[in-house]
Amino acid sequence: MSTSDELQILPPSKLVVDHVTKSFHTQRGWLKALDDVSLTVDEGEFVCLVGPSGCGKSTLLNLIAGLDTPESGTLSCDGMPITTTGRDRGVMFQEHALFPWLDVLGNVLFGLNLKPSLNKAERVEIARYYLQLVGLGRFIHANVHELSGGMKQRVALARALAPNPRILCMDEPFAALDAMTREQLYADLQRIWDQRKKTIIFVTHNVREAVCLGDRVVLFSPNPGRIREQFRIDLQRPRDINSVELAEHATEITRALKQHNAKREVAE
Repeated sequence: MSTSDELQILPPSKLVVDHVTKSFHTQRGWLKALDDVSLTVDEGEFVCLVGPSGCGKSTLLNLIAGLDTPESGTLSCDGMPITTTGRDRGVMFQEHALFPWLDVLGNVLFGLNLKPSLNKAERVEIARYYLQLVGLGRFIHANVHELSGGMKQRVALARALAPNPRILCMDEPFAALDAMTREQLYADLQRIWDQRKKTIIFVTHNVREAVCLGDRVVLFSPNPGRIREQFRIDLQRPRDINSVELAEHATEITRALKQHNAKREVAE
């Protein structure tokens, strides 16, 4: 397989979550994290999952990534069942999880080393391409401890993108960063999404962040975790998180979130 094949823009993936339920055993007994959740993501969508802590967002992301299995229901990508991890799905977490004994290039090469079809020169070419894409072309031989928090997350993003997955799962990747760094990464991620056409599932607590990035915002409610409402975001890209139009969408979603929480409190 040539390097150009690895760098190609793959056709859009279609992700189907069909009546998925997931429970965990706790000291207080069984906790239902997801209750009969169904969701379809297609045509290279950027979908953001939003809701309070404990509503099942990260649980669903782990199921999509194949890091866990559902109690009932099914998940599939392009008609193929998701039962374990796979190269078609990349994952990026809140913590960058970089290897401190490897430099920037070595960290991005790590995932590519699992692709036996590539030789060393091809792996290096692909790693350099993605480091350029995330704005770190001048830092390929830097040590991890020399990087800022935002730069570390850029390396993690390049590492997740380098194997050319069909779906990128992102679990609050910018939550620990300062506001200015987050805003720059919002711009970077929108640019990368536009260039590479990846299907992205993005978990966040931040409603404005979700509106800034997503084509669609999926609102979860806890106890048990269910999808309560979905919002289509028809704002032109690139989006500015401080814009009035974006704030109006965020206010609408925040209002819906508060209403669902109020109804749940009354029911309890």
